[in-house]
Amino acid sequence: MSCLLTCFSSCCASLTCGLCTSLVSGISKRSARLAYCGLFGASLILSWVLREVAAPLLEKIPWIKSSGTHPKEWYQIQAVLRVSMGNFLFFAIFSLIMIGVKDQNDKRDSWHHGGWIAKMVIWLLLVVLMFFLPDAVISVYEILSKFGAGLFLLVQVVILLDFTHTWNDAWVEKDEQKWYIALLAVSIGCYLAAFTFSGILFMWFNPSGHDCGLNVFFIVMTMILAFAFAVIALHPAVNGSLLPASVISIYCAYVCFTGLSSEPHGYACNGLHNKSKAVSTSTLVLGMLTTVLSVLYSAVRAGSSTTFLSPPSSPKASAGKKPLLEAEEMEEGKEKKKEAEGQPVGYSYTFFHLIFALASMYSAMLLSGWTDTSESSSLIDVGWTSVWVRICTEWITGLLYAWTLLAPLFFPDREFF
Repeated sequence: MSCLLTCFSSCCASLTCGLCTSLVSGISKRSARLAYCGLFGASLILSWVLREVAAPLLEKIPWIKSSGTHPKEWYQIQAVLRVSMGNFLFFAIFSLIMIGVKDQNDKRDSWHHGGWIAKMVIWLLLVVLMFFLPDAVISVYEILSKFGAGLFLLVQVVILLDFTHTWNDAWVEKDEQKWYIALLAVSIGCYLAAFTFSGILFMWFNPSGHDCGLNVFFIVMTMILAFAFAVIALHPAVNGSLLPASVISIYCAYVCFTGLSSEPHGYACNGLHNKSKAVSTSTLVLGMLTTVLSVLYSAVRAGSSTTFLSPPSSPKASAGKKPLLEAEEMEEGKEKKKEAEGQPVGYSYTFFHLIFALASMYSAMLLSGWTDTSESSSLIDVGWTSVWVRICTEWITGLLYAWTLLAPLFFPDREFF
């Protein structure tokens, strides 16, 4: 029987190794960015799983509980932070290694695109090693993560602004009536959705019989921002467009909702408090989805969306924006020929890995409720810290968008978006 089990284990191990080898061998230069996204996604799943099951195990590790007795929520946060720190170090190290890579003849270019078995082993070792660190080290990372997560939110906003402007420019460049009608229809639809959703927020977060002035202020500010975006964008001196304004408006309404739904369980003005667990889970899923999409978009667009993200020798740095598919088709055609000596890289590897490093910090804050242990462990991303982080993100988004519209008036000689 033992021989049979040993044989079965050997077969499983060989099949697993064979599957990993074939999977890794299929990763090409074009799919390397998606492979990094897959690795980041694996870290999110691992953090989520360990958050739910690892607390009893961590309570038995002496160097983790050395600072005294802690509640279950503290150990859950420890599990999330340790996985996040391992993931952060992996991408941060690569970000530092890739500084100054300008052409594909650089040996580090092959490090970025290849060696996936070694990368997976290094990533796994870093994550495991984090569980051998004392909690004092993790406490320092916890503080740094809050700043890193805030920086990622700012990057996320810049990516959203870039996306809306790129979308608008792509449809305007077609210069056909049907596309102008589509622009108008989508813009009106987004604005109707934004104001309708804001009205629903009044019903959910301003229940009768309670003084909910703070919630009313948040919602009214969201509606004022949406109206201000349209007024500024349509002003003759600005020469803006309604589509970006409408998309930013509905995004601000969504961020306002996530902020209000993160209010503590016992807060009377949170009309959804009876369904806190369901709302918290849906908020987490939406937050994670937004994070993954932001990382995916930045990974695919890294270095090609805006010129300041590209290395100095990149063609994109001097030629401005270029469609991603066109760039990839040109790259694929060049791969069939003999590579020219000193061919520049297509995007900034350092910025690419930096995005993932910051996203690791943000995902840790999302899963741990910004390390707030005052709420139940069954609730995720709930607490006043989460509320203010999201509301401030909404306001910063509005300010940045308004700046992209007004900046050309103050600095006519410079190019913005």
